[in-house]
Amino acid sequence: MIFLRSLLFNAAFFALTAILTVAGLPLLLAPRSAMMRLMRLWARGVIVLLRAICGVRLELRGMEHIPPGASVIVAKHQSAFDTIVWLALLPDTAYVLKKELLSIPLYGWHARRARMIPVDRSGGGPALRSMLRAAQAALAEGRQVVIFPEGTRTAPGKRVPYQPGVVAIAGASDAPVIPVATDSGRVWGRRAFHKRPGVIRISVLPPLPPRLPRARLLPALEEAIETESERLLAEP
Repeated sequence: MIFLRSLLFNAAFFALTAILTVAGLPLLLAPRSAMMRLMRLWARGVIVLLRAICGVRLELRGMEHIPPGASVIVAKHQSAFDTIVWLALLPDTAYVLKKELLSIPLYGWHARRARMIPVDRSGGGPALRSMLRAAQAALAEGRQVVIFPEGTRTAPGKRVPYQPGVVAIAGASDAPVIPVATDSGRVWGRRAFHKRPGVIRISVLPPLPPRLPRARLLPALEEAIETESERLLAEP
């Protein structure tokens, strides 16, 4: 049954993605806000499909910790779901994503028009500075920058070193830095076909103290996110 539900969800997911991506081509010439509305519609549609077909519910905790306007959302990354959900939850999301994704036909065009923030992992210092300028521009517009500090999806319960890019972005702005934990990998696993019935919990934690020194920023983020993620995994 899980296999059949997962198969049906994948078919519906790709159909919805294809329809909205093609229908949204004229928006490449429209204001960026129109593209963001289309992406928000897509993300909400995926969440509805996930619940209706696979029996997966979303449980949000602590959303009151995200203030209006600019913020840096530093989120645990266990599943492809994490790269979708923030489009539905936040008014003007700017994801930090791999530069290679912008080369994907159609998807990359839409991501560029939405002014997502590309990072070239092999580009060294110049690439980091380019990412930082794009993030600062997004924050100056009052957007919510979403970054996954591990740089890749990790299995539930697994820890990997956090990447320095999050420190560069968080330390270069006065915007609130907000840690976020999740257990999404229990339901939608890393590179997994099966989507298991259950609850995906997202726990938004209080912002870190303002102007935290860079040397303390990364350990504070890692401690907050990993501790809360482990607590979520311990729940039934």
